[in-house]
Amino acid sequence: MIKSIILLLLVPFILLNISGCWFIVGGAAGAVGTYAASKDTIQGETDKPYDSLWNAAQTVARIRGAIKSEDYSKGVIQIEADSSQVWIRLIRLTRATTRLRISARKHRLPDISLAQDIYTKITEEVK
Repeated sequence: MIKSIILLLLVPFILLNISGCWFIVGGAAGAVGTYAASKDTIQGETDKPYDSLWNAAQTVARIRGAIKSEDYSKGVIQIEADSSQVWIRLIRLTRATTRLRISARKHRLPDISLAQDIYTKITEEVK
C-alpha cells in the first residue's frame, strides 16, 4: 500500500525530469506560459508589444550588469552579470505575441536561477 502511494507520487516528477521541461511561472505580467527550455534557458510567451519588451530588457540589462552587445532587429542583448554571460532574446511569434528567452551561463555551467530572475524582472518592468 505505501509503496504504491509513493510510486503514484513519484511518477509525475519522473516524467517531468525525463521530458526536461519544467513549468516555472504561470500568468506573470502577461506571460502565457513560462518554462525552462533547457538547463540554462527560461522562456515564455507574452502578449506585451515587442518594443515594450525590448525597452524593459534594456533597462533590466543595464541594472543587472554590463551590456556587451545588442541588436534590436535580431532581438538579442548580451550582458555580463554576476560573473555570468547572459543572452536575452526576443522573438516575434505573431503581431500580438512575443517570446522572451533568457539564457545564462557562469564559467560554462548553467545559471538557471539568474536566468529566471532576469526573466521575472523584465516581465515586471514591461509596460
